Amino acid sequence: MSVSSRSVPDSTATGESAVAIVRTTAAIRDRANQLLDRARSGGSAWFTVHDDALPGTAADVASITRRRYPDLRIPFHSRWRHFEVGGVDRAAAVRETFADDPAEQARSLIDLAVVSVLLDAGAGPDWTYRDTASGTDIARSEGLGVASLDAFVAGLFSGDPEGPLRVDPGGLRALTPDVVGAAFQVSSSNPLVGLDGRVELLHRLGDALERAPEVFGTDPRPGHLYDVLIGSGREPVVDAHDILTTLLDHLSGIWPSDNRIGDVALGDCWRHPAVAGPGPSDGWMPFHKLSQWLTYSLLEPFGWAGCTLSGVDELTALPEYRNGGLLLDTGVLRHRDPADAGRTWSAGDELVVEWRALTVALLDELAPLVRSELGLTPEQMPLACVLEGGTWAAGRDTARRLRGGLPPFAIASDGTVF
Repeated sequence: MSVSSRSVPDSTATGESAVAIVRTTAAIRDRANQLLDRARSGGSAWFTVHDDALPGTAADVASITRRRYPDLRIPFHSRWRHFEVGGVDRAAAVRETFADDPAEQARSLIDLAVVSVLLDAGAGPDWTYRDTASGTDIARSEGLGVASLDAFVAGLFSGDPEGPLRVDPGGLRALTPDVVGAAFQVSSSNPLVGLDGRVELLHRLGDALERAPEVFGTDPRPGHLYDVLIGSGREPVVDAHDILTTLLDHLSGIWPSDNRIGDVALGDCWRHPAVAGPGPSDGWMPFHKLSQWLTYSLLEPFGWAGCTLSGVDELTALPEYRNGGLLLDTGVLRHRDPADAGRTWSAGDELVVEWRALTVALLDELAPLVRSELGLTPEQMPLACVLEGGTWAAGRDTARRLRGGLPPFAIASDGTVF
């Protein structure tokens, strides 16, 4: 495989080592490819794989990439793109507030990215947000992004009246569904899926910040990740997987799922009987979708602060509605039983776990085909840019054309996975 990925920690039995294994992107890729190999050989109970559809899918992704980025200068797939919807750089005011203090600018932008990503788990089809900057109604992920940015600027997540542009435990614990609902313009005619779950997630974030002062500081806030990860070098280098590992080691406990090895919460990691691994990691298929989405979204704040970024291609594709939907809508994946598309599933169901794993593995194979269509190298177009150019936009486009924007099948969401 051409994609770089740090090696999986060696383990045969211990719970601690098993947790370390499922917190690596190497394990995500290895196990996703186990399920792809199995599906290609006809062993999947849920899906068939049609490799002859991959070139056409790559051509579709390349076409929409050229349309969105004619100069092929493609940014990373991250939350910052949602803040820029409609061509308005809404986060510029936050950056300008701390223009003379790059470190504090980075901390504030990290605070913003963390809370915004945790609120970005699918809005549902009936919710929109009226944006004062453009006077338009914005739906789905972009709407959630703009709403969370407005709430951040208003100081909703800060417990310090003198410092609104931050996130801290005091501000997070004061949140209620009514308070967040009001900020997100929720009403009976404008419902937001999983509102209670999102608020609970933010309460858990506040607790996690206080539990790890060595990472988040004695004045706890997510932005202290900057101080921990840049080290003491004059020209700091920040590794993408180090960001992810730090998030998983210290924030996995915020996720409400009961997925555990021993007493350690695993977060977005699910059972699948066909996944093999050493010791207690056997049978677990990790994804860490929101944690990886957050990692992608933290790359730019570190870069803006003058850090060199490394290991970006160690991160995987994001296994969610748009990327996974693209593969179903273009015929790369097909349901064995077409009736499955009309059923409602939960995040832990084997079909959903397998679909997400196949998405990760197939997008690694799709990426070089897209680059070839565009005449770009992996250095010019890392996976983060393939996603942005890209597969996510193409997945949304096909969903809009085929189903009015709805996902390829229904997944009951509590607002903390998708």
